[in-house]
Amino acid sequence: MAENDVVITLIGSRLATEGNEFIYRGPADDCEKCRFRNTCLNLDLNKKYRITALRNGSELDCQVHDSGVRAVEVVACPIMAVIESRKAFNGSRMTYEAPECDEACSCFALCHPDGIASGEKYTICEVFAEEIGPCEKGLTLKKVELRP
Repeated sequence: MAENDVVITLIGSRLATEGNEFIYRGPADDCEKCRFRNTCLNLDLNKKYRITALRNGSELDCQVHDSGVRAVEVVACPIMAVIESRKAFNGSRMTYEAPECDEACSCFALCHPDGIASGEKYTICEVFAEEIGPCEKGLTLKKVELRP
């Protein structure tokens, strides 16, 4: 993890545990007039993050979190997904496009993992050997680890 990958943000004190992972879903209505808005809302919408360290300092009052917020260091998490095997090459960059498939498909959750966004660029960090399937669209799928 490079130092420039670390982002300092604020999170609810009850959630502020090293190693905790979460998906940033955006601001609540009460955040609009908060004086900590710029520090608290500095993550990318719908991306998955892991808390790597708690920052020294006191808890700050918050209209959303009943126990207040505290400063933490976070990094974007790798995401496990499946993609067409013909596109699965270690180290390659790709623009993720979610396949158009039915939610009833047994592979749907793997093809549409939480914390990933269509149109975003990711690096394939690892391609796993096993094939995933069967895909109801007839695609040959491979499980991969993606990093933003």
